[in-house]
Amino acid sequence: MLSDNVSRIVEARVSDPGAVAAAAARRVRSTSLLGEHGKAMIIAADHPARGANGVGGDPTAMADRFKLLDRLCVALERPGVTGVLATADILDDLLLLGVLDGKSVFGSMNRAGLAGSVFEIDDRFTGYDAETIAAMRFDGGKMLTRIALQDPATPSVLENTARAVDELNDRQLIALVEPFLSTWQDGRVRNDLSTDAVIKSVTIASGLGRRTAYTWLKLPVVDDMERVLAASTLPALLLGGEVTDPDAAFASWGKALKQPTAQGLVVGRSLLYPSDGDVAGAVDRAVSLL
Repeated sequence: MLSDNVSRIVEARVSDPGAVAAAAARRVRSTSLLGEHGKAMIIAADHPARGANGVGGDPTAMADRFKLLDRLCVALERPGVTGVLATADILDDLLLLGVLDGKSVFGSMNRAGLAGSVFEIDDRFTGYDAETIAAMRFDGGKMLTRIALQDPATPSVLENTARAVDELNDRQLIALVEPFLSTWQDGRVRNDLSTDAVIKSVTIASGLGRRTAYTWLKLPVVDDMERVLAASTLPALLLGGEVTDPDAAFASWGKALKQPTAQGLVVGRSLLYPSDGDVAGAVDRAVSLL
């Protein structure tokens, strides 16, 4: 099945590049961002475009595109999964495979802040723009917004995020902002996941743009999520990140989902690359929390 899928994608890309736009035009859109359980369950796969291919002890796990697509197809077939978040290369592949009917689709917008680079905070928009997201009939765009108070690139990060928020709001598309308060430590960017730092990032991100009617937040699950989710009335999706203790992670997600602004989960590596290899089982467990 995997080789058949790859052959279909490559054949279309070589002989009929217009097949991507045609697939996007005929895709059956989702009627709601939320599933029958009243929450969103979105699978994230935009990590490779930022050079973040590692999962656990394997630094190149997500670099095998064929296996990544296979895992995505398994995840998207599971009951309760409402959507996907990825860059154009991956979403085009999924469109060609015809697995996005009835799903919400979010395009990843800024990927220039390559993992481990000296310019990581200067995260310019190299992926989707609002115009293309609208043309592809997707549901919104996501932007990573790291706020490093001692890095002079931060004002540009905020300005670019605000512009994307405006352009998506103008088109009545979801602007999914993922903020972090970040610092440089030993030459690497570290996200501050203390409760107070996440709260500050929420209050800063919530004020970006001239309209917020279509702005949602994508937030890490940290200690005292009641305080974090009380920092804004914007709907929030909870990100999974890389999980080392699945039981603890699932328990923390379930508790945070009880807060009124929490509207679901956006999870990538921990569901696509679970330690036991059972993608369907990991996805089903996450859906059960909703």
